Amino acid sequence: MKKLSLLFVLISFNLFAQDAVNPALRQKHFLIEKGVAISGYDPVSYFSGKPQKGKIAYTNAGITYKFASAANLETFKKNPAKYEPAYGGWCAYAMGAKGEKVEVDPENYKIVNGALNLFYKSFFSNTLDEWNKEETKLKKQADTNWQKIYK
Repeated sequence: MKKLSLLFVLISFNLFAQDAVNPALRQKHFLIEKGVAISGYDPVSYFSGKPQKGKIAYTNAGITYKFASAANLETFKKNPAKYEPAYGGWCAYAMGAKGEKVEVDPENYKIVNGALNLFYKSFFSNTLDEWNKEETKLKKQADTNWQKIYK
């Protein structure tokens, strides 16, 4: 009887976990270009300080990423939430300042509290500079705004 109860609990937990990740919802809200997140950059590579374009495709909960190496892919598979970009890959500054989805320059980034944050950059503007001036405030607002968007 105990084995049957444990099996039921494990099956129920697995079904609940799958329901918590809705691939259609993620695809709706994540920044995807040509079917791939982060403009094809390897999400793990950011954490070694050198963003690299990926060549090995892998889809996690509806979002396709590319990886520069099989080792990076395996690292990602062990803990996808650690490596996926904050705010669905949209500009962290714009998410914090206005609650808006703004495209990014995938080479303009900052790791904040262990999370990959991406930023818009053009010839005349670099939102990472603005973010750095008020990071604590903007991070809190971005988290709140993302929760409102990602429903």
